[in-house]
Amino acid sequence: MNAPLNHPTPLLELDVLRTFVAIAETQSFTSAANAVFRTPSAVSMQIKKLEEQLGRSLFQRDPRSVTLTPDGEMLLGFARRLLAINREAVSKFVTPDIAGVVRLGAPDDVGERILPDVLKRFAVSHPDIMVDVVIDLTVNLMRRMESRTLDLTLVTCDTAAAAADEEIVLVEPLVWAGARGGSAWLRQPIPVSVWEEGCVWRAGALEAMERSGISHRVAYMSSHTSGQRAAIMADLAIAPLPRSFVGNDMCVLGEREGLPALRNYALAMKVRPDAGPAVLAAADHMRAAFEQLAAQA
Repeated sequence: MNAPLNHPTPLLELDVLRTFVAIAETQSFTSAANAVFRTPSAVSMQIKKLEEQLGRSLFQRDPRSVTLTPDGEMLLGFARRLLAINREAVSKFVTPDIAGVVRLGAPDDVGERILPDVLKRFAVSHPDIMVDVVIDLTVNLMRRMESRTLDLTLVTCDTAAAAADEEIVLVEPLVWAGARGGSAWLRQPIPVSVWEEGCVWRAGALEAMERSGISHRVAYMSSHTSGQRAAIMADLAIAPLPRSFVGNDMCVLGEREGLPALRNYALAMKVRPDAGPAVLAAADHMRAAFEQLAAQA
């Protein structure tokens, strides 16, 4: 007969894991606090409790940044999977009959890469909710939210600059992308393809070039990812893209080619304050979808 367990396995709280993931993705306790709608002190207490519960240090902290320890990296994968499983389980039971129209905004790259599959699954789980989609630049999507012509929207932002009412759902590294076997990066000045004014990717990329003192020029400008890809594939320019967007026909360019490193960018979700059940259901589906994407990364 087995001896009774005097020290049962501790149960991890999903709310605490959500905070942990937010810190790992934003690399900031303050930004994470905004993302989970808690005070920085409450977030710190949650992580302290989690570290005591596991008996491991999860973050390395210094005045300028927060990074994961090896134990933190290991926990991150588990945390993302647990959160995704929780949302999937809840959705199987808490699915009231909701009907209505949701006006959703998204940047071009999200609309091309991610949104079709997400909305396909949402149509299966909520067949009585119609979703009208607007694809536009982040700055225009923000204006549409202010004018109340959108119910919720996804917007790109700097990981450290998300507003209090913006919930970060994805953090991804930006990289320089060029045509595989191309030579655009060897030209002087280096031709760069960017989005229009107001784009976070544009601002970060051009700032990195200027900070590094690299001679460059904006040779191609488009507000659509298809245009950016065309410029890259024709070897007319290099462009800042999310790492996951660099396909087999492109290559990642970096310090070896003399190019400056680029910061991570964040994708955040804004939901109108007076959102009804249909909008809230769509927002929750978005959260679950991006948690699953992060868990698969």
